[in-house]
Amino acid sequence: MKSAREKTNLTEGSVWKKLLVFFLPIAAGTIIQQLYNAVDGLIVGRFVGTNALASVGGSSAQIINVLVGFFVAMTAGASVVIGQIYGAGRREDLNKAIGNAVTVMGLFGIALMVLGFAASPALLRLLNTPEETLEGAVLYLRIYFLGVPFLMVLNMESSILRAVGDSFHPFLFMVAGCVLNIVMDAVFVIVFGWGIAGVAIATVAAQVVNTALLTRQLNRKGQEYRLTFRELGIKGVYLANMLRLGVPAGLQSSMYSVSNMIIQVGVNSLGTVVVASWAMSGKTDGFYWAISNAMGAAITSFIAQNYGAGRTDRVRQCVKQGLIMHLVITVVVSAGLMLTAIPALRLLTPDEAVVETTYLIMAYFVPFYFTWVLVEVLSAVLRGAGDAVNPVVIIGIGVCLFRVIWILTVFSYFGTLLSLCLSYTVSWTITSIALVIYYRKGGWMNRRRIVDR
Repeated sequence: MKSAREKTNLTEGSVWKKLLVFFLPIAAGTIIQQLYNAVDGLIVGRFVGTNALASVGGSSAQIINVLVGFFVAMTAGASVVIGQIYGAGRREDLNKAIGNAVTVMGLFGIALMVLGFAASPALLRLLNTPEETLEGAVLYLRIYFLGVPFLMVLNMESSILRAVGDSFHPFLFMVAGCVLNIVMDAVFVIVFGWGIAGVAIATVAAQVVNTALLTRQLNRKGQEYRLTFRELGIKGVYLANMLRLGVPAGLQSSMYSVSNMIIQVGVNSLGTVVVASWAMSGKTDGFYWAISNAMGAAITSFIAQNYGAGRTDRVRQCVKQGLIMHLVITVVVSAGLMLTAIPALRLLTPDEAVVETTYLIMAYFVPFYFTWVLVEVLSAVLRGAGDAVNPVVIIGIGVCLFRVIWILTVFSYFGTLLSLCLSYTVSWTITSIALVIYYRKGGWMNRRRIVDR
């Protein structure tokens, strides 16, 4: 039987096998999360209505992505720090770094809870949220923000476990949380008739349970790593490295979300059916983005451990095999989404106009997912090696700034759904080319390891 160390050590053994075994639980967890999102959309769409669906998935989702997404993305910085420390075998620093990461994320969560609760109405009006969905969106956001501290901590704890090579327990606890969330959705919305409030309360309650399970796992005795009360606190050396790597990741997430918010203003100008369809397309093609993000997370953790251990040979192998693996997955998922889209959408909503418009949006996006593969894999590799700033600059310009300029020019001129969707596909291609050029220069391989700083 393999020891715990052997099971979580990504610096030895077959690269593709280790990467695949590590990736599968992350991917399965994200797919389960997307299934939950689909069921959540089904419950809201069928039992509360189209306006409620737009309230939960329209401007509200964009605000959550900007404010919450920044801090959740920062967990990537802590993950790289902890992964490199673990890969280098620096056990004396590992628990201190873990305690620091959880403390910082908990404090950020409390601050964001207060800010988000107070600012929700103003932010929704800023996004030109349709009046018929505004009240429901405010209610949903305010309840959601009450659970943000738990959301922050659970994302941090999941990232910590993946950083040390354990992708199974985060998956297991995510499944438990999603099942609980679906059950509570059904009870609160269908049985109790609480509507949008019921959906939000179910989400927060599931996050609390998930956080408790993750904390218990990190606090188990007999592990090489452990979250203890003694190690909680803010320690300068770990905080500096986490912020150095995490803030750029957070900024990248926020730049994505800000550009999407500007796009959401364009979506809102096209009417309630398009708003609901845009939200629905996010729940369906979200399956691909979940899998893509899972591959990125797996590669980042793999690179971090091997870079920390000085195994640059395995770093280069991971790049090649990760690209092949991700491309194959992309082709399969893209075909599956387009073949099953119509029946799946009709399960989620009885509104035929929403079904047709959502399928049209997917037809503009899905066939071009392959252009995203290079962006996901190469940016994940660079993050794992500690190169945090340059990928953010490339993606910030190629994706985010480009989309904003596109919306203000091309979409403003044509004002059509096609001109809106093209801002995504064109930006993916431009950014892929830029990242390949930067990667091939090779300067990122000369960066000092975190453990050498």
